[in-house]
Amino acid sequence: MALEKINQVNDIKKLDKNEWNTLAEEIRNFLIEKISVSGGHLASNLGVVELTMAMHLAFELPTDKIVWDVGHQAYTHKLLTGRKAGFDGLRKYGGMSGFPKRKESDCDCFDTGHSSTSISAGLGLVKARDLQGETGAVLSVIGDGALTGGMAYEALNNASQLKSNFIIVLNDNQMSIAENVGGVSQYLNGLRTAEAYTGFKEGLQNTLEKIPVYGEGLVRQLKKTKSGLKQLVIPGMFFEDMGITYLGPVDGHNVDQMIRTFHDARRIKHAVLIHVRTKKGKGYAPAERHPARFHGAEPFEIETGLPSSRRAKANYTDIFSTVMRKLGDRDEKVVAITAAMPDGTGLKRFKNMFPDRFFDVGIAEQHAVTFAAGLAAGGLKPVVAVYSSFLQRAYDQILHDVCIQNLHVVFAVDRAGLVGSDGETHQGIFDLSYLSSIPNMTIMAPKNKWELSDMLKFAVNYHGPIALRYPRGEAYDGLVDFRAPILYGKSEILYEEADIALLAVGSMVKVAEQVREDLKDTGYNCTLVNARFVKPVDEKTLNDLAQNHRLLVTIEENVRSGGFGEKILEYVNDRGWDIKVLNVSIPDEYVEHGNVALLQKEVGLDAETIVKQVITAYVGQM
Repeated sequence: MALEKINQVNDIKKLDKNEWNTLAEEIRNFLIEKISVSGGHLASNLGVVELTMAMHLAFELPTDKIVWDVGHQAYTHKLLTGRKAGFDGLRKYGGMSGFPKRKESDCDCFDTGHSSTSISAGLGLVKARDLQGETGAVLSVIGDGALTGGMAYEALNNASQLKSNFIIVLNDNQMSIAENVGGVSQYLNGLRTAEAYTGFKEGLQNTLEKIPVYGEGLVRQLKKTKSGLKQLVIPGMFFEDMGITYLGPVDGHNVDQMIRTFHDARRIKHAVLIHVRTKKGKGYAPAERHPARFHGAEPFEIETGLPSSRRAKANYTDIFSTVMRKLGDRDEKVVAITAAMPDGTGLKRFKNMFPDRFFDVGIAEQHAVTFAAGLAAGGLKPVVAVYSSFLQRAYDQILHDVCIQNLHVVFAVDRAGLVGSDGETHQGIFDLSYLSSIPNMTIMAPKNKWELSDMLKFAVNYHGPIALRYPRGEAYDGLVDFRAPILYGKSEILYEEADIALLAVGSMVKVAEQVREDLKDTGYNCTLVNARFVKPVDEKTLNDLAQNHRLLVTIEENVRSGGFGEKILEYVNDRGWDIKVLNVSIPDEYVEHGNVALLQKEVGLDAETIVKQVITAYVGQM
């Protein structure tokens, strides 16, 4: 077997050429088998098997460097750099990351996880190489979906000034997570239809050269002019006009052709873009038919492609999806915006019902937010549905374009808190901090699925910037008897005792409920408060609690710095109250990948750990 011969970086170069197809097939089978058990990014990885092989054959790692945009397509790269054994622990706590990590291998030259960054990072590596007199090649791999992000164009503009080699590989599979949208996609479609360009160019050149006396001069003139042969066939030639040499399109599943193209590209003494066409999900029929579903796959049955276990209960995204559709029915001013994730954010049903009021702006969170601000300024009610870790990419736009003008934009912040297997780059543990730092922003978090519904309705009818943050996973259906109306800035007291008060935010109410029960069994009675609003803080309830409580315990799935707990501590300290405040939160650090329950225990957000902290703090206060 060819894959058995790959035990360390550059082992692929030892294979005979006639083993390449076998290796590609074995890699696909290996990935399907492993990811069917662990879950992970399957379709994107299946699509770049030959592309990755070609890069490893044409270049010498780690001297030459490959920067993967986002990085969820780097599994084959990990296999070819000797990390095969790590796939048994893929995306598990303490195991191998699903993304490139410098700490894992010298062949991972840059940590990635968010979109549209690879050209910028690669350009930095190129400049570092040149300034230090080094010679290694630098390749930045970016997908056509990631090319919808504005940062990629900022980097392209900068790269066009280079006087040394820099290779940009455009992996064009006509997909990001969902189907691509916008002018970039249409432009690349135009390039795809220009397959006859290479043959046409050669034929035209041969014909012109046969013209007596004038033929060779015409060829030279066409090559010299900016409106050369490519301009005759491919309209726009966007990259060439920027000063970046364009090569392609190249068949991304033809290793020989790609190797030749890479060798040609390396000889060019400025930035060069190689347009490679691949098929997302290639080699596994279910992933080819449903590439979006297999972008980030849960464990599945290989024979059918169906999930190994069926979800019995709705998750928070499902609840959001249902309520958004109903709100769209009731109010024609409600519009929805996503950054290339209609499925992941639950907006697909809204899109199907109200296509004219649904906007997929591509992987462009900054644009999404300012676009929403424009919609709000025009009298509509925009709902921006986005993952917590991706919303932080648009911090300036939230502050500058939405909140300064106090515009009514609703931010539906999905996957807030610990999300698990995708690790540091995807944990939604900063949103309470960065959103609450902005004047005019209101922030809510629901305790269960019914409160998510109520809060979304409240947010749509509110006036001003408002964020609703909710976690990934199954929607909590407990505390069904507690459904007081949502009142601005007002928390909800679920159980009222004395001495100890637990103030929990959103997903942590469920944990706090267990903490309260465990403390009660130990002889400590607690008040339990569902905070509901992180900003503004419910000052009246705090004033009431101060009358008969000696310990306030804040519990939030967010980093401590700038979070809910710090706001409560500041409020208490400013008034000089003789009350202890215990902040239970995520430490000021990045949280790696792993099962959410395990991660909660690791960072001290599990009920057992919180109970111990509360008892220690309370006894110390007596």
